Amino acid sequence: MKKKAKPTEVDDLREEYDATLIRSGVRGKYAKRYHEGTNLVLLAPDVAAAFPDANAVNDALRLLMTVAQKSVPQSRAANSG
Repeated sequence: MKKKAKPTEVDDLREEYDATLIRSGVRGKYAKRYHEGTNLVLLAPDVAAAFPDANAVNDALRLLMTVAQKSVPQSRAANSG
């Protein structure tokens, strides 16, 4: 029994995809950003409405961290870390 000849080039790209966009991509375009890492948090709608941007959220969390550190006695804080 003879094996069938393999086609030299197979184009599996579906018709709905634009080949020019796919083939002109840049390899590793987001690699640096990926390696730096991200930390996304989904806020509840009512919480998100209270903060206009990421800086406002960060400022509020930093303030909360300061208040929390001051409210815990130093001996207890040293033992928990």
